Amino acid sequence: MHPGGHPLSRHFGASILDAEGLRLNAGEKRLFKDADPFGFILFARNIDTPEQVRALCAEMRDAVGRDAPITIDQEGGRVQRLRAPLWREWLAPLDHVAAVGDRGEEAMYLRYRLIAAELHDLGIDSNCAPLVDVAAPETHDFLRNRCYGCDPDTVARLGRAVADGLLAGGVLPVLKHIPGHGRAQVDSHLDLPVVDAAHADLSKQDFAPFRALNDLPMGMTAHLVYSAIDSRAATLSPVMMRLIRDEIGFDGLIMTDDISMKALKGSLAANARAAIDAGCDVVLHCNGTLDERIAVSDASGRLSAVGQARAERALAARRKPDEVDIPALEAKLDALINGRGDG
Repeated sequence: MHPGGHPLSRHFGASILDAEGLRLNAGEKRLFKDADPFGFILFARNIDTPEQVRALCAEMRDAVGRDAPITIDQEGGRVQRLRAPLWREWLAPLDHVAAVGDRGEEAMYLRYRLIAAELHDLGIDSNCAPLVDVAAPETHDFLRNRCYGCDPDTVARLGRAVADGLLAGGVLPVLKHIPGHGRAQVDSHLDLPVVDAAHADLSKQDFAPFRALNDLPMGMTAHLVYSAIDSRAATLSPVMMRLIRDEIGFDGLIMTDDISMKALKGSLAANARAAIDAGCDVVLHCNGTLDERIAVSDASGRLSAVGQARAERALAARRKPDEVDIPALEAKLDALINGRGDG
């Protein structure tokens, strides 16, 4: 037995769970000990001071008795949980890329290496980035300026730089939103987008950056329908999950996007089970009551043997941050943004 009381051979719970506040309450500690979720996710409501965040991360890991991964959405721009005055503020990714011109890869590497330094200092060892959805004129505003560009080659190159910056800083990247959310014209937090593009067009444009980054350790699904391929939301579609594994070639750990988003109808438990049955490895659940988190973790069950192997491979990709001069990286990035970079 290891410190959490779980047999060493026991597979992790097939879920990623959150907390209501700045510290765990008694019910959450019991749930996390019993469910043994693969990992955890933090939101703005979980963030106050560096000391508090470190204590919360420690409580989460203590509850499961292992060095469970803790992730966060720290893209920059509108989607960042760590904010000023204690942490850096960032331009939206698309605006940042525009500001640096042809130095995008270098700038995105530096940006996410600095983000990784902030996260790692707090005990957070995963980030839900890179986002390699390809922006289009019709892309909904909830997503558009979170993208890195409008052509798949550029997006793939910048996505690789993001992933490399995170990994160099000891933070696991989560590739999203597989297999591509860029054509969505509605906000999947509120409704289910339906994309009617032909399979061949999707493969050439939307799927291409994910193929280029299919070696990354973890990925997150997209809650939208590709009607030319299947009538079900990708997260709940065995057809789409096979496409992700076979056509895109992604064999990392796949988590769902938040299972409580309004794009998915039906109960949380039913959707969690359907996602696992479709081929997702773990279910991400955010912003729910304790009873809802219990229901999702029960429905998700334990990682399959293949899912456990993927989870262990992902965790093995964690590494000690490289030694860098953070002020020097900041100065270099500032020079790029302000047009003073070399060459």
